[in-house]
Amino acid sequence: MFKNKVYLSIGSNIGDKESNIASSIAILGSYIEISKIKSSSFYKTEPLYNENQPSFLNIVIELETTFTAFQLLDKIREIEKMLGREEIRQKNHPRTIDIDIIIFKDSFINTPELQIPHPGALLRKFVLIPLAELASDEIFPKTNIKIVDLLEKCPDTSVVQKHIIDKKAWKN
Repeated sequence: MFKNKVYLSIGSNIGDKESNIASSIAILGSYIEISKIKSSSFYKTEPLYNENQPSFLNIVIELETTFTAFQLLDKIREIEKMLGREEIRQKNHPRTIDIDIIIFKDSFINTPELQIPHPGALLRKFVLIPLAELASDEIFPKTNIKIVDLLEKCPDTSVVQKHIIDKKAWKN
């Protein structure tokens, strides 16, 4: 079966952020339809838009899947719910987990439920920096521009710093 290359942005700013992100990746990896998961470094990022909330931990993962974009969206919503994200929530407020589909193969989808490529990705360093770490020379869909070049042009001035993970905490 044909596999689609997908990039997801994952973030958390409530509770054990590292664990929330690791759990979401583990659940994604448990689906037979998903394989070859690669992760960027973890990045500590200041919140955009609503600055009155804790900082975020963000990553981008690359994966291959036989799911359609809408099937993957359904799985993502299930994972977010499992990890404590409220179904009815205010935009730009704190959350245990936030998973967005940034790129799904070379798909262009524009529905009220799903937009691919993600419309905010080009305006957010917390997406472009880890995405460039995984795929710097790839062309971002609809732009004909390399991801690394988009990062240079990104208007976002927020602070995005590599986050060092405490590996001792992960051994238990």
